[in-house]
Parts: sequence; C-alpha cells; structure tokens
Amino acid sequence: MNQTVLITGGNKGIGLEVTRQLLQLNYNIIVIARDFKDFEFKNNSNVKQIEFDLSKTEDIPSLISSLDNIDILINNAGIMYSIPYNKYTTKQQSDIMKLNLYTPIKLIEEVSKVMLNNTHSRIVNNASIAGQIGHPDIWYGMSKAALINATKSFSKIFEGKIIINTVAPSPVETDMLNTIPKARREAFLNTVITKRFATAKEIAKTIVWLATDSPKYINGSCIDINNGSFPR
Repeated sequence: MNQTVLITGGNKGIGLEVTRQLLQLNYNIIVIARDFKDFEFKNNSNVKQIEFDLSKTEDIPSLISSLDNIDILINNAGIMYSIPYNKYTTKQQSDIMKLNLYTPIKLIEEVSKVMLNNTHSRIVNNASIAGQIGHPDIWYGMSKAALINATKSFSKIFEGKIIINTVAPSPVETDMLNTIPKARREAFLNTVITKRFATAKEIAKTIVWLATDSPKYINGSCIDINNGSFPR
C-alpha cells in the first residue's frame, strides 16, 4: 500500500512543488489549505483536498482524527508580513505565531499519536534562514527560530520512532518573495554565491528527500539552503 503524506499549504509555492514531486513517487497526498483556486491537481484521484483554516489550532485534533493513517507530515504552510516589528497589530502577532509555530506543533502532536505505531514515519518542517539570523521582521524570525528548536526537541521526544527534520531556506522564488521590500531583496542577492534566489523546486527536492529517502541518522537536524549567505 502506498504511503500517505499530509502537506499543509501544498496548493502553491514550495508546497505545490512538494505535491508534484511526491505524486511522481506514487504517494497518496492530502493537501490542507485555505482554498484551492486554480489548483492543478484538483481532479487527481491521488490528491485529497481539505479546505481548512490552519490558524484554528483548536480544531486540528478533530480534523486529524477524521483522516486515514498519516505516514508523513510536511508542515509547509506559513505567512510573512514583511513590515517593521513595531508596526504589527496584536492580531498580526497572534496570526503569525499561530500559523508558523503553534499550528505545526499541534499537527505534530496529533499526527504523532498514530505515527509512533508505524515503522516508517517522518515529519519535515519548513522553517527559514530568518530563524537563524538577525531579521528585520522579528516576529517572523522568532516563529521560525522556535520551529527549528521544536524540531530538535521533538526528535529527542520521539527517540527515533519518528524521524523529524527541518529545512531553513533563504528567500525563494514564490509569491511570498513579492512581499519583501525591493531594497531588502537586492541586498540579499549580494550575499549569495550565485546571485539569485532559490527556486521552489530546489527547496521541495530537499524536503522530499528528508521525507522519504534520507538516512535515518539525519534526525533532529536543520538543513540550511542558502547558497552561502549564512555559512556555518
């Protein structure tokens, strides 16, 4: 039986590319997103689409309990406002921490209840270079830094029964890139070796590898994907 992958935000950007690549590997896909307008796999029988507001963390337990067994979880969905930290409203602070941090943690908590009884369960979180460096949007940076730390913490909790890792990409050529002010985009390009942004396909390929075929000894790790802009 083919394994089932749950992807949040698998309808566009990096998540859509993850969906494409996993379909090519014959996985069954469940995509959770706010809407599926123009979704290219709308009529694909191997892709189940669930319209759901992921910021409603209190509804996640009932959502997960209504689904079939999940073998792989990919926490991809996230938001970024790209505004000065002191311009955030209280609601924006709450929303970004919910979607970027509390939601993935709640999904991990709920999905792992069944995953711990499986033999090949994996989780991959999509974080950001913003969680590793000083970042103008500190709320975004804090949410991603905490997600990286949560990945490391859960790896110890799961004791190898679930393999969990995260990726930390630098800016990627998706719609989210357009929310970053032009001056910041240009400044960033001066820090990377090849003077270009990452592509969604490159990030997705790394996520898919971690979700399917990477050695199990790679566990609790954060894979940097930043083309030399933050060497360490």
